[in-house]
Amino acid sequence: MSRSQRLLALLQLLRGHRYPVAGARLAEDLGISLRTLYRDIATLQEQGATIEGEPGLGYVLRPGFMLPPLMFSEEEIEALVLGTRWVAKRADARLAEGAASALAKVAAVLPADLRLALDTTALLVPGSSEPASAVDLSLVRQAIRSERKVALHYRDLQGAESTRTVWPFALGYFDHVRVLTAWCELRQDFRHFRADRIIAMDMLSERYPARRQALLKTWREQNGIAADKN
Repeated sequence: MSRSQRLLALLQLLRGHRYPVAGARLAEDLGISLRTLYRDIATLQEQGATIEGEPGLGYVLRPGFMLPPLMFSEEEIEALVLGTRWVAKRADARLAEGAASALAKVAAVLPADLRLALDTTALLVPGSSEPASAVDLSLVRQAIRSERKVALHYRDLQGAESTRTVWPFALGYFDHVRVLTAWCELRQDFRHFRADRIIAMDMLSERYPARRQALLKTWREQNGIAADKN
């Protein structure tokens, strides 16, 4: 276990105790000596963690300390790399750029051992094979964020074309297709639109008269989909 990972594990142990816990127990749980434990506690205190206590009395972490972003476990590093690589390969160009930029910012503040783990993670993501979209999905996401109505020119599975005004509130990135979920003013119901079948899209100046979180909640309830806990 690297020192960064050990410090993270120590914080997690302290967070699990509301009352002071003996240094000997912490050292045993981490598999380190008491001397190393005292040094690690001093390091965390220097980084801003409010750890109170002293040898013989035990230690407790007071609420309010935010975990520095440079402290990750190996699994968290792998999750970050896998997630950003998936976005870079499977999402649109703007999201791909955002993923690469985010990972570079994380890498810039990682200590040497975790930076090496990030650079050498052997988790691969295949390229995307979904049909090309005629619209810029970054504009779709912008409409969702700003809760703006959009006018869609859409072609359905039978080839019939229609123009309709919708309230976009979610965009699904599936393996082989991207799907816009929206409230359709024409049908007065929720509808799903494949991005590759949207011929054209115009974002309107008018905001739709509902919050996207409320639309998403109602859509999930109607479809029996559990809310994302993350």
